[in-house]
Amino acid sequence: VQLQASGGGLAQAGGSLRLSCAASQSGVTIHGMAWYRQAPGKQRELVASITRSGTSFYGDSVKGRFTISMDNAKNTVYLQMNSLKPDDTAIYYCSAIVGGTFYWGQGTLVTVSS
Repeated sequence: VQLQASGGGLAQAGGSLRLSCAASQSGVTIHGMAWYRQAPGKQRELVASITRSGTSFYGDSVKGRFTISMDNAKNTVYLQMNSLKPDDTAIYYCSAIVGGTFYWGQGTLVTVSS
């Protein structure tokens, strides 16, 4: 399973961006998807996750600002990022669990200017 992320770019503080990540293989059942991020010099951290049934989880730093959603028919996960802060600057990675196997997508860079 390959995961293709898109939607990163440059935003101003207070602005918004929407990330998308689609699984390339059709006919698979994705049990859950998530977004992680890694800022320069920091460890990768979980931003948000969502199960196929719609149960979501958010990291404390993004609660109330980011929204994760998943289109099961398209095997695609989205991350709506509002009220962006310079601290949100990082490479964002999507992930998926398919048949008990964990997959990483390539990263997409998000840069938030002050």
